[in-house]
Amino acid sequence: MDAPRTVVHFLRHGEVHNPEQILYGRLPGYRLSDRGEQQAEAVAEFLADRDIAQVAASPLQRAQQTAGPLGAAFQLDVHTDERLIEADNRFEGLRVSVGDGALRSPQHWPKLWNPFRPSWGEPYLQIAHRMLGAAQRAREAADGHEAVCVSHQLPIWTLRRFLEGKPMWHDPRRRQCSLASLTSLVFRGAELVRVAYVEPAGGTDPKVTGA
Repeated sequence: MDAPRTVVHFLRHGEVHNPEQILYGRLPGYRLSDRGEQQAEAVAEFLADRDIAQVAASPLQRAQQTAGPLGAAFQLDVHTDERLIEADNRFEGLRVSVGDGALRSPQHWPKLWNPFRPSWGEPYLQIAHRMLGAAQRAREAADGHEAVCVSHQLPIWTLRRFLEGKPMWHDPRRRQCSLASLTSLVFRGAELVRVAYVEPAGGTDPKVTGA
């Protein structure tokens, strides 16, 4: 008898209202923009014919808002999983736009000494391990069905690189994890057999990303 097929979709939240281009990280009060709300609805429509049995989300407002249409569409409560939260970042709260952002200031350069860990925030390996724990919990909860975990760009991309056996340090500009995109882990029993990626709401990001 074949092991059951279970799919865990990692959904990056939709666009955030952030006119000041702040690296908001884990800061409270950053909600979806109107476009972000539309993206969340688009993902719910895209998954409407799927066998979704579990919805989980980061505790941050933008992730909870993105999960809302999915919970409503499948009549499921949204489970809050702290492991899905955005990565900790020492530049949180600073403006990081190109040209006049905080990264141009010499006072912040000592935080950038080690891009492999990275030195400015939560270690990549720590991110990968907590995200893997969230994936395993979702797989077990949705056993034989599908689950959606709403998280953030860096945690999702770090988990994907970890599972694909690639170095976790990387160029942030080259992440394949657009707003409201789905990175899907396909399991047979407990074995990961495939990683898939799709952009139900398009692939255009704002100038400040990585959240």
